Amino acid sequence: MSGASTFSSICFERGCWFKGERKIRVADKRAKRLTLGSSNVASPSSVSFRVSASSSAKPEKDIRIGLLGASGYTGAEIVRLVANHPHFGVTLMTADRKAGQSMESVFPHLRAQKLPSLISVKDADFSAVDAVFCCLPHGTTQEIISGLPTALKIVDLSADFRLRDISEYEEWYGQPHKAVELQKEVVYGLTELLREDIKKARVVANPGCYPTSIQLPLVPLIKANLIKHENIIIDAKSGVSGAGRGAKEANLYSEIAEGISSYGVTRHRHVPEIEQGLSDVAQSKVTVSFTPHLMPMIRGMQSTIYVEMAPGVEAKDLYQQLRTSYEDEEFVKVLDEGVVPRTHNVRGSNYCHMNVFPDRIPGRAIIISVIDNLVKGASGQALQNLNIMLGYPEATGLLHQPLFP
Repeated sequence: MSGASTFSSICFERGCWFKGERKIRVADKRAKRLTLGSSNVASPSSVSFRVSASSSAKPEKDIRIGLLGASGYTGAEIVRLVANHPHFGVTLMTADRKAGQSMESVFPHLRAQKLPSLISVKDADFSAVDAVFCCLPHGTTQEIISGLPTALKIVDLSADFRLRDISEYEEWYGQPHKAVELQKEVVYGLTELLREDIKKARVVANPGCYPTSIQLPLVPLIKANLIKHENIIIDAKSGVSGAGRGAKEANLYSEIAEGISSYGVTRHRHVPEIEQGLSDVAQSKVTVSFTPHLMPMIRGMQSTIYVEMAPGVEAKDLYQQLRTSYEDEEFVKVLDEGVVPRTHNVRGSNYCHMNVFPDRIPGRAIIISVIDNLVKGASGQALQNLNIMLGYPEATGLLHQPLFP
């Protein structure tokens, strides 16, 4: 066997034997005995290695996941994240324009996953799934979700159910709401701040990327009456993936590279969502000045927030409040004093890094918050929410570390 190199691993109860050209090692050194078939094996020297054709087969998982809108970036991220989840498995995938194609033909980086072919929504059998992630564009989701079986747990990543006020939805999205009764039932899914409501929800509206990066630092500060509700200024920047995968002239490489562009000035659709969350905790109307910018990078989001502190409050009080609010949270990290958050350090992960700095203008402070717009700003938070809805530890499948460099 010393010259054999035709297999790479054989797994037993508590570990794997890895076969190289010259050596065998045990992945789990804590295992004292290995079981092979019906025989107990005390040492590697007595093991007879055989690889069966079924050794690579993946066991079925407990929760069958339906994924609507699988051909976009957030859909692909759902697939990537669920691949590491011990209980969730994707068994249904829709993409109307890509119906009949395999997922690997749409996203070759997911080739290793055993996934169903893409089908049209109208051909989907929702009786064969337990939960649904909806990654469809806004304006297309309301009627579809209204027609799904009521036994399903649903997380919607579109903007269609984020605004409780349906007239506000019509104002900002330019069309009437088509699921008014369902809207009354939907829970807004900012996980760290609303998890008790999420536990009881059937349908969760996953927050937008900008609102996630902004509300996580501001809500605890408003709740503690540490900052004024007026003159909140937010300068936010996002990678190009936040604009979606559709072919648009403004997103061409030559239009994006080597430059920065502001967009949605005074009218970005995330404004009412941000103000809704801040007003809820303030128990009065809060308005913000919000300007987003498109950056020549693929992933990442930074929100730089300028606030006026309440009388007698210092920046160190804001810092301490955020440390206290998030000290037990896995995915929200308040960095050491003076450390500036960087999008590089959360890339590909479900983490949010934030910090507070005193402004040179007396009475003001600067808050910096960074996330990966596709993970904590979308698919990662969606998975975190579904974990809670189904009673699993919310970090399940999400503990992979950021990708750097």
